Amino acid sequence: MNTFFKAPTIYFLLANLSLFAQVKQQSIPRVDKMADVPQPFGIIDYNQLAKDFDATVFDFDAKGKLWPLVWIDKSQKNFPQDVVGLYTAMGDVRQGKANKGMFHEALATMGATLGASLVGIDKTNQDKLNYVAMLKNYFNSETGWDIMMNNTCPEVALLGGGYGRDWWYDVYPNLLFYAVYDLYPNEPGFEEIARKIADKFYEADVILNGNYDYSYFDYGKMTPMKNNICAQPDAAAGHAWILYSAYKKFGDQKYLDGALSALSALESQPINPTYELLMPFGAYLSARINAEEGKKYDTAKMLDWTFDGTAICREGWGFLVGNWNGFDISGTVGSTVHNGGYGFLMNTYDAAWPLVPMVRYDQSYADAIGKWMLNAANASKFFYPEHMPDEHETIPELAHVGKGVIGYEGIIKKSLYPENESISAPVAQGDGPLWVPGQNPKESQLSVYGSGHVGIFGSIIKKTNVEGILQLDLLATDFFNDKAYPSYLYYNPYNENKTITVNVESGKKVDLYDTVSGKFLAKNVSSSSKIKLDGKTSAVIVMVPSKGKVTHSGHKMLVDNIVVDYNLQP
Repeated sequence: MNTFFKAPTIYFLLANLSLFAQVKQQSIPRVDKMADVPQPFGIIDYNQLAKDFDATVFDFDAKGKLWPLVWIDKSQKNFPQDVVGLYTAMGDVRQGKANKGMFHEALATMGATLGASLVGIDKTNQDKLNYVAMLKNYFNSETGWDIMMNNTCPEVALLGGGYGRDWWYDVYPNLLFYAVYDLYPNEPGFEEIARKIADKFYEADVILNGNYDYSYFDYGKMTPMKNNICAQPDAAAGHAWILYSAYKKFGDQKYLDGALSALSALESQPINPTYELLMPFGAYLSARINAEEGKKYDTAKMLDWTFDGTAICREGWGFLVGNWNGFDISGTVGSTVHNGGYGFLMNTYDAAWPLVPMVRYDQSYADAIGKWMLNAANASKFFYPEHMPDEHETIPELAHVGKGVIGYEGIIKKSLYPENESISAPVAQGDGPLWVPGQNPKESQLSVYGSGHVGIFGSIIKKTNVEGILQLDLLATDFFNDKAYPSYLYYNPYNENKTITVNVESGKKVDLYDTVSGKFLAKNVSSSSKIKLDGKTSAVIVMVPSKGKVTHSGHKMLVDNIVVDYNLQP
């Protein structure tokens, strides 16, 4: 009898006889308030935009006012090599030749390198420059911190954000580095740096012992610190993500122990600890570790913290919801309360990095994440002057200097600038002129650093044959994942049923398995297949080899020993 039920053909038949149940969808209350089909509707080509950004911005001979946006920093901090600096915002007077060329931010250069790499651009040999290798100079060995930081040295650190006083700024560059490392695993020196970062974060977690209630952590002195910046307990999410990535890469048990410890510290918070960018990584890790390690972290709690705008320290930080004078801005990420709401381009792009692949590990959020991404993908075009009407921009007459690839830093309900208070919402603007009052030009409202992260959307989003139904690649930003088959999320936002065409890689025959329904929807597909989606429902399609051997282990369904479904419902 046992032998009978282990036969792969029997499991195939059982799945198609509906002995495995539809996965009940869980709502995210904040997403429930977003538009079904946001207006005015139109999804731009983020993949092409990412390629255009890279080609335009990394041009040392670019002509035009405030161009080029790149320069060579010869200070050789931390590593004996020249590196390329990238402006944070158009025309920032602190950058370029100023400050000996040393003031450039990892958020900009790492983000742009990651974004380009995600859409298939090899940044190790571009016009004879290795932009990937240059990122090593952000590894602050000279200070003894031995982690990636937002600047290469403390001499210029206080000109911008972070650097030993604002925790997320110190943690996030390490997430960016690890993502780049996953894409370039053979880059010389990267393994050693990745291990040193993981060791620092593990040792810090041991010292913190479950208490992340600090403004930052001094990784040189290995001691937690408090200052005038409020505590940022969601730094635990960043620690956990790094440590779990290190565990998946290197296999050291201590890294798994550290990841679980940090994630437990995050989960134990009595109030929403969201500060800037790290909470979505906690939600993703909760789902992934539950699926891969059999744990019971509260994913719903962390998703609510991520979305709902109830943060206390960073008041109102979360995901915006609303229609401002006919413009749906729902899905953008930032302050839900500042001047009526202030969403930021980089935050919106980067939220997709962990939240979309999360659906691989917990498909019960497929509808919610699908709906959010539709809203975010639609609203994010409004950051760009080419897609926002002039009457809703602070500097429409100057925005052409961005050459079609640089968006405004944010979208706000009421402008921060007195001269722009009469502009009707939504208002595309940026904070650049406030960073150096009286010196930074108006054009510094155009965000180079935020625009450089466009490759995250570009690698994930693709249109289907039905307008409003997107194909979301669940593997594009699922870094350090176990071996997996191509996996995509499709969400139908309409009330009526829709039929989409699912295309597969030429030359291969695959079966299309849906983790939401727990069924094979098509088999022996060699080019494309039509799939029906009921109204307001989703499918998570995994393209598995035809005639592959289906087996089960607990709640996992595998094909040829590769997990396809982590949460099969009996």
